[in-house]
Amino acid sequence: MTFLDVRTVAVTVLGHPLSWVELLGTLTYLWSVWLMARRHMLTWPVGILSVLLYMLLFWQVRLYSDAVEQVYYLGASLYGWRRWAAGLREGRSAAAIRLSPPATLAFEVALVAAGTLALGALMSRSHELAPALFPEPASYPWVDAMTTVASLLAMALLVLKRLESWAWWLGVDVVGIGLYWIKDVRFVAVLYVLLLGLAVKGLAEWRAEWAAGGGEAGLGPDPPDPQGR
Repeated sequence: MTFLDVRTVAVTVLGHPLSWVELLGTLTYLWSVWLMARRHMLTWPVGILSVLLYMLLFWQVRLYSDAVEQVYYLGASLYGWRRWAAGLREGRSAAAIRLSPPATLAFEVALVAAGTLALGALMSRSHELAPALFPEPASYPWVDAMTTVASLLAMALLVLKRLESWAWWLGVDVVGIGLYWIKDVRFVAVLYVLLLGLAVKGLAEWRAEWAAGGGEAGLGPDPPDPQGR
Protein backbone atom coordinates (compact mmCIF):
# COMPACT_ATOMS: atom_id res chain seq x y z
CA MET A 1 0.00 0.00 0.00
CA THR A 2 1.15 3.53 -0.77
CA PHE A 3 0.83 6.65 1.35
CA LEU A 4 -2.25 7.84 -0.60
CA ASP A 5 -3.91 4.42 -0.72
CA VAL A 6 -7.37 4.59 0.86
CA ARG A 7 -6.32 1.62 3.00
CA THR A 8 -3.37 3.50 4.51
CA VAL A 9 -4.76 4.71 7.82
CA ALA A 10 -3.64 8.00 9.35
CA VAL A 11 -5.72 7.80 12.51
CA THR A 12 -8.80 6.04 13.85
CA VAL A 13 -11.59 8.38 14.89
CA LEU A 14 -14.48 6.85 16.88
CA GLY A 15 -13.72 3.49 15.36
CA HIS A 16 -13.46 4.84 11.83
CA PRO A 17 -10.11 4.25 10.10
CA LEU A 18 -9.33 7.61 8.51
CA SER A 19 -6.99 7.36 5.55
CA TRP A 20 -4.33 9.93 4.77
CA VAL A 21 -5.91 10.74 1.40
CA GLU A 22 -9.31 11.40 3.03
CA LEU A 23 -7.81 13.39 5.91
CA LEU A 24 -5.56 15.56 3.76
CA GLY A 25 -8.24 16.09 1.10
CA THR A 26 -10.73 17.30 3.69
CA LEU A 27 -8.30 19.54 5.56
CA THR A 28 -7.03 21.19 2.39
CA TYR A 29 -10.61 21.70 1.18
CA LEU A 30 -11.60 23.48 4.39
CA TRP A 31 -8.39 25.54 4.24
CA SER A 32 -9.13 26.59 0.66
CA VAL A 33 -12.66 27.72 1.61
CA TRP A 34 -11.22 29.73 4.52
CA LEU A 35 -8.70 31.35 2.16
CA MET A 36 -11.39 32.07 -0.43
CA ALA A 37 -13.44 33.98 2.14
CA ARG A 38 -10.38 36.19 2.61
CA ARG A 39 -9.67 36.53 -1.13
CA HIS A 40 -6.18 35.12 -0.63
CA MET A 41 -4.22 33.94 -3.66
CA LEU A 42 -3.24 30.71 -1.89
CA THR A 43 -6.85 29.54 -2.14
CA TRP A 44 -6.13 28.31 -5.68
CA PRO A 45 -3.09 26.08 -5.15
CA VAL A 46 -4.54 24.73 -1.91
CA GLY A 47 -7.87 24.12 -3.63
CA ILE A 48 -6.16 22.32 -6.52
CA LEU A 49 -4.35 20.04 -4.06
CA SER A 50 -7.69 19.24 -2.40
CA VAL A 51 -9.29 18.48 -5.78
CA LEU A 52 -6.49 16.08 -6.74
CA LEU A 53 -6.69 14.28 -3.39
CA TYR A 54 -10.47 13.92 -3.62
CA MET A 55 -10.21 12.74 -7.21
CA LEU A 56 -7.90 9.95 -6.06
CA LEU A 57 -10.10 9.15 -3.05
CA PHE A 58 -13.34 8.90 -5.00
CA TRP A 59 -11.72 6.81 -7.71
CA GLN A 60 -10.47 4.34 -5.10
CA VAL A 61 -13.89 3.98 -3.44
CA ARG A 62 -15.53 3.66 -6.89
CA LEU A 63 -17.61 6.84 -6.73
CA TYR A 64 -16.66 7.52 -10.32
CA SER A 65 -19.07 10.40 -10.93
CA ASP A 66 -17.56 12.23 -7.97
CA ALA A 67 -14.10 11.54 -9.35
CA VAL A 68 -15.06 12.95 -12.76
CA GLU A 69 -16.67 15.95 -11.06
CA GLN A 70 -13.26 16.89 -9.66
CA VAL A 71 -12.04 17.44 -13.23
CA TYR A 72 -14.55 20.28 -13.53
CA TYR A 73 -13.38 21.81 -10.26
CA LEU A 74 -9.76 21.42 -11.32
CA GLY A 75 -10.41 23.40 -14.49
CA ALA A 76 -12.30 26.08 -12.57
CA SER A 77 -9.47 26.38 -10.04
CA LEU A 78 -6.81 26.67 -12.73
CA TYR A 79 -8.86 29.37 -14.45
CA GLY A 80 -9.38 31.25 -11.19
CA TRP A 81 -5.69 31.11 -10.32
CA ARG A 82 -4.74 32.40 -13.77
CA ARG A 83 -7.32 35.18 -13.56
CA TRP A 84 -6.19 36.31 -10.12
CA ALA A 85 -2.52 36.10 -11.08
CA ALA A 86 -3.21 38.39 -14.03
CA GLY A 87 -4.47 40.99 -11.57
CA LEU A 88 -8.08 40.82 -12.73
CA ARG A 89 -10.92 41.35 -10.37
CA GLU A 90 -14.36 39.77 -10.44
CA GLY A 91 -16.71 41.56 -12.84
CA ARG A 92 -20.21 42.55 -11.88
CA SER A 93 -19.31 42.71 -8.21
CA ALA A 94 -22.49 44.65 -7.49
CA ALA A 95 -24.77 42.00 -8.98
CA ALA A 96 -28.08 41.63 -7.22
CA ILE A 97 -29.34 38.33 -5.85
CA ARG A 98 -32.21 36.99 -7.95
CA LEU A 99 -34.61 34.08 -7.86
CA SER A 100 -35.15 32.48 -11.25
CA PRO A 101 -38.75 32.50 -12.54
CA PRO A 102 -40.89 29.32 -12.20
CA ALA A 103 -40.27 28.21 -15.80
CA THR A 104 -36.51 28.34 -15.25
CA LEU A 105 -36.78 26.51 -11.93
CA ALA A 106 -38.73 23.75 -13.67
CA PHE A 107 -36.07 23.61 -16.37
CA GLU A 108 -33.37 23.22 -13.71
CA VAL A 109 -35.21 20.23 -12.22
CA ALA A 110 -35.62 18.67 -15.67
CA LEU A 111 -31.95 19.31 -16.43
CA VAL A 112 -30.79 17.57 -13.27
CA ALA A 113 -33.16 14.64 -13.92
CA ALA A 114 -31.93 14.23 -17.50
CA GLY A 115 -28.31 14.62 -16.48
CA THR A 116 -28.73 12.05 -13.72
CA LEU A 117 -30.24 9.51 -16.11
CA ALA A 118 -27.49 10.03 -18.67
CA LEU A 119 -24.55 10.06 -16.27
CA GLY A 120 -25.97 7.26 -14.13
CA ALA A 121 -26.43 5.04 -17.17
CA LEU A 122 -22.90 5.77 -18.30
CA MET A 123 -21.30 5.17 -14.91
CA SER A 124 -23.27 2.00 -14.29
CA ARG A 125 -21.46 0.55 -17.31
CA SER A 126 -18.15 2.34 -16.81
CA HIS A 127 -16.36 -0.87 -15.81
CA GLU A 128 -17.47 -2.45 -19.08
CA LEU A 129 -16.77 0.54 -21.32
CA ALA A 130 -13.38 1.45 -19.84
CA PRO A 131 -12.13 -1.41 -17.63
CA ALA A 132 -8.58 -0.09 -17.58
CA LEU A 133 -9.77 3.19 -16.03
CA PHE A 134 -12.65 1.81 -13.98
CA PRO A 135 -11.65 -1.73 -12.94
CA GLU A 136 -14.69 -2.38 -10.71
CA PRO A 137 -18.41 -1.58 -11.00
CA ALA A 138 -19.41 1.85 -9.73
CA SER A 139 -21.03 2.11 -6.31
CA TYR A 140 -24.48 3.73 -6.23
CA PRO A 141 -24.02 5.14 -9.76
CA TRP A 142 -27.45 6.81 -9.91
CA VAL A 143 -27.21 8.56 -6.54
CA ASP A 144 -23.63 9.55 -7.26
CA ALA A 145 -24.66 10.89 -10.66
CA MET A 146 -27.50 12.93 -9.16
CA THR A 147 -25.27 14.66 -6.61
CA THR A 148 -22.68 15.32 -9.30
CA VAL A 149 -25.10 16.90 -11.78
CA ALA A 150 -26.85 18.91 -9.06
CA SER A 151 -23.49 20.15 -7.75
CA LEU A 152 -22.43 21.38 -11.17
CA LEU A 153 -25.74 23.22 -11.56
CA ALA A 154 -25.54 24.66 -8.05
CA MET A 155 -22.04 25.98 -8.72
CA ALA A 156 -23.15 27.68 -11.94
CA LEU A 157 -26.16 29.22 -10.20
CA LEU A 158 -23.97 30.42 -7.34
CA VAL A 159 -21.75 32.28 -9.80
CA LEU A 160 -24.88 33.91 -11.25
CA LYS A 161 -26.07 34.81 -7.71
CA ARG A 162 -29.32 32.87 -8.03
CA LEU A 163 -31.09 32.31 -4.73
CA GLU A 164 -32.08 28.75 -5.61
CA SER A 165 -28.42 27.72 -5.78
CA TRP A 166 -28.47 27.23 -2.00
CA ALA A 167 -31.54 25.00 -2.23
CA TRP A 168 -29.62 22.76 -4.64
CA TRP A 169 -26.62 22.71 -2.30
CA LEU A 170 -28.91 21.71 0.58
CA GLY A 171 -30.16 18.71 -1.39
CA VAL A 172 -26.63 17.71 -2.45
CA ASP A 173 -25.35 17.95 1.12
CA VAL A 174 -28.19 15.89 2.63
CA VAL A 175 -27.78 13.10 0.08
CA GLY A 176 -23.99 13.34 0.27
CA ILE A 177 -23.96 12.82 4.04
CA GLY A 178 -25.77 9.51 3.66
CA LEU A 179 -23.80 8.37 0.61
CA TYR A 180 -20.37 9.02 2.08
CA TRP A 181 -21.34 7.48 5.42
CA ILE A 182 -22.45 4.28 3.68
CA LYS A 183 -19.25 4.23 1.62
CA ASP A 184 -17.24 4.51 4.85
CA VAL A 185 -15.55 7.82 3.99
CA ARG A 186 -17.05 9.22 7.14
CA PHE A 187 -14.70 12.15 7.54
CA VAL A 188 -16.10 13.43 4.24
CA ALA A 189 -19.62 12.75 5.58
CA VAL A 190 -18.86 14.91 8.62
CA LEU A 191 -17.51 17.58 6.27
CA TYR A 192 -20.83 17.55 4.45
CA VAL A 193 -22.62 18.13 7.76
CA LEU A 194 -20.56 21.31 8.09
CA LEU A 195 -21.34 22.23 4.50
CA LEU A 196 -25.04 21.66 5.17
CA GLY A 197 -24.88 24.18 8.01
CA LEU A 198 -23.14 26.67 5.73
CA ALA A 199 -25.79 26.12 3.05
CA VAL A 200 -28.59 26.81 5.54
CA LYS A 201 -26.81 29.99 6.62
CA GLY A 202 -26.17 31.02 3.02
CA LEU A 203 -29.79 30.48 2.02
CA ALA A 204 -31.05 32.51 4.98
CA GLU A 205 -28.67 35.40 4.36
CA TRP A 206 -29.20 35.49 0.60
CA ARG A 207 -32.97 35.27 1.01
CA ALA A 208 -32.93 38.19 3.45
CA GLU A 209 -30.90 40.28 1.01
CA TRP A 210 -33.11 39.22 -1.89
CA ALA A 211 -36.25 40.18 0.05
CA ALA A 212 -34.71 43.51 1.06
CA GLY A 213 -34.10 44.21 -2.62
CA GLY A 214 -37.76 43.71 -3.45
CA GLY A 215 -37.84 39.95 -3.92
CA GLU A 216 -37.81 40.15 -7.70
CA ALA A 217 -37.29 37.25 -10.07
CA GLY A 218 -35.57 37.63 -13.37
CA LEU A 219 -32.98 36.46 -15.82
CA GLY A 220 -31.77 39.77 -17.18
CA PRO A 221 -28.11 40.74 -17.22
CA ASP A 222 -26.56 42.10 -14.07
CA PRO A 223 -25.70 45.78 -14.05
CA PRO A 224 -22.14 46.49 -15.17
CA ASP A 225 -19.55 47.34 -12.58
CA PRO A 226 -19.26 51.14 -12.31
CA GLN A 227 -15.49 50.89 -12.80
CA GLY A 228 -15.95 48.86 -15.95
CA ARG A 229 -14.22 45.73 -14.64
